[in-house]
Amino acid sequence: MTEDKFTILFDKGHYFDIPNMFLPPSVHNNGNYIISLGDLSKWLGEKAESMGVDILPGIAGDQIIYNQNGSVGGVITGDFGIAKDGTHKETFQPGIEIKAKQTIFSEGCRGSLTERIKKQFELEKNSASFQHYGIGLKEVWRVAEGNPHFKAGKVQHSVNWPFPSDVYGGSFTYHMNPDLLHIGVVVGLDYKNPYLNPYELF
Repeated sequence: MTEDKFTILFDKGHYFDIPNMFLPPSVHNNGNYIISLGDLSKWLGEKAESMGVDILPGIAGDQIIYNQNGSVGGVITGDFGIAKDGTHKETFQPGIEIKAKQTIFSEGCRGSLTERIKKQFELEKNSASFQHYGIGLKEVWRVAEGNPHFKAGKVQHSVNWPFPSDVYGGSFTYHMNPDLLHIGVVVGLDYKNPYLNPYELF
């Protein structure tokens, strides 16, 4: 990251850049890298496999294994080859039982197993804050060489336009070497207007 900007957008092309000194540390990107998460995941997978870790792509956890003392002892993956009516097809394979000394649940914001764990151990009982949910839309654009608006390493976040005043949201643009723009918006899912279309805002 070589340049960090936070902008308030207005209709008809007007805008106002907020000086970095007035921004909280959480939105500063100094020292960060602009990367592809897909490439990072692939690289991490290769590193993990080289250390003897088994990676099971496309296989989701379906059940939680509990030890006799009530602690988590692993997961059981989902069954394969089940017909719509619930019967077993010729390709049926039962789920795999995976036991572990430590189990990390990293399913995302609404993971089914994570929700069960949160309820089982009352993990949100004393929580100081609750999760906020949003929908994010992103495209990756390749720009022409020499484009005067492209600056590798530039990160820009913005708020306000095109969102209505009662909608929480913002947009971002990341300029990634050598010629890619990562452009997107995030809209909080607590908006009241059922006709609001995040895709049209994007």
